[in-house]
Amino acid sequence: MKQILVVDDSAVIRKVARRILEGMQFATVEAENGRKALIVCELAMPDAILLDWNMPEMDGFEFLRALRKMPGGAAPKVVFCTTENEASYIAQAMDAGADEYIMKPFDQHVVRSKLEDIGVI
Repeated sequence: MKQILVVDDSAVIRKVARRILEGMQFATVEAENGRKALIVCELAMPDAILLDWNMPEMDGFEFLRALRKMPGGAAPKVVFCTTENEASYIAQAMDAGADEYIMKPFDQHVVRSKLEDIGVI
């Protein structure tokens, strides 16, 4: 079973994402910020990561840069999930190593489509 890490400071978003992903037969792990997500990745690198942009302590962009420098950190597929919709934000996320980008709020169809597009499903 593939594992997906959901990184978001909103417990509601994490819960919604967990339900969607578990419905697609993924094992799901959660972290409320980038620092905690890095610890999760050090313990067991996930297959994919749904990543919020704006979080306390360490935002998604900082997390992604740190992840990609870790041993094995190039492997997970990363999907930014955020309310930021300006082209400059999307370009910044992709330049930092994101594989895909989705807007909040998202639903099962959007998540499935993006994960299919990047080969997680």
